[in-house]
Amino acid sequence: QSNDSNIFYGRSIRRLVCLTEHVEDVVAEFNRRIGLGAANESDADLMDSNDLDENRRYRSFKKLMAWCPLARKLLRSSAEHETLAFAYSKLNESSDGARGDDSASLKHSVAEWLMERTPAPNPAIHKQDKSGRGFYNDVTGGLLCPVDYDWSNPTVRASIRDYHPDHCITACSWPSFLYEDGGYDPQNPMKGLLKGKLLIKAFKCVFTSPSSTDEEQPVDSARSAHNRNSGERRTRHDLRFALSSSGSWRIIDDEFNNQEFYDNIVDYLELPPTPEAAKEIDDLLLWWNQKVFGRRFVSDYRPQQANKMSVAMTLAKRRHR
Repeated sequence: QSNDSNIFYGRSIRRLVCLTEHVEDVVAEFNRRIGLGAANESDADLMDSNDLDENRRYRSFKKLMAWCPLARKLLRSSAEHETLAFAYSKLNESSDGARGDDSASLKHSVAEWLMERTPAPNPAIHKQDKSGRGFYNDVTGGLLCPVDYDWSNPTVRASIRDYHPDHCITACSWPSFLYEDGGYDPQNPMKGLLKGKLLIKAFKCVFTSPSSTDEEQPVDSARSAHNRNSGERRTRHDLRFALSSSGSWRIIDDEFNNQEFYDNIVDYLELPPTPEAAKEIDDLLLWWNQKVFGRRFVSDYRPQQANKMSVAMTLAKRRHR
């Protein structure tokens, strides 16, 4: 039963918690803060570090506690070190297995979606063989191309394929598929960001079902926005891998750092620098919820402030007469 729990809860880690870190490393960041004087998790929440990676790791710890109840149970137990190490290793094994399953599913699905285009990509994008994807193919290359470069320019395409230093492919640029219709405005770089159509299909493929990607009707809101925010950042990373020509997943792919790409997305969503930026992220997540779960269920993921509505105001007025 314990092993089954490890497998079940472990599958959520790569999807909703962190991209590469092991459970024991995420927990170690919490323990480090306890060692610095935090009495409990609430105290640890207040202990920001000057090291960005330590702060990211602690935010991953918080997600681990939320999405993996078994990890919280283990942390609060009096289990021996060997028992914890074994349980953590099983969670890690299951989490990496889930990433492999998701990658395999998207590899097939992305090929189908792109081959449904009119005109169809030429050369064709095969479901099994990824060697013809990436920048070797004009369609996948255009989706992967950094928005800072003009993929429609033959010189730029040739330069990218030749690994010319003037057109490096790194995580310093957003790839085109992140933007709505691939449109990037350098004067307003937030416009359309994280609204690419393939992102919605990839999210549904991983978090609801592959068949839901073809449906106009929203999926069951019971699985609503509670897992949407974390899931979106994983979806973008998984989609990039599916579009690439890489046969196996790795953190560093040529000059592109997948961990840095993931961190950039997480920081953009989780660390808005101003109230205005926070409102933009809130609106973006509302847009995602409406795309995935439908407009009818809006109160599920953005509840009304009932205490400020007319019924509450009427009752309050009566009480104070």
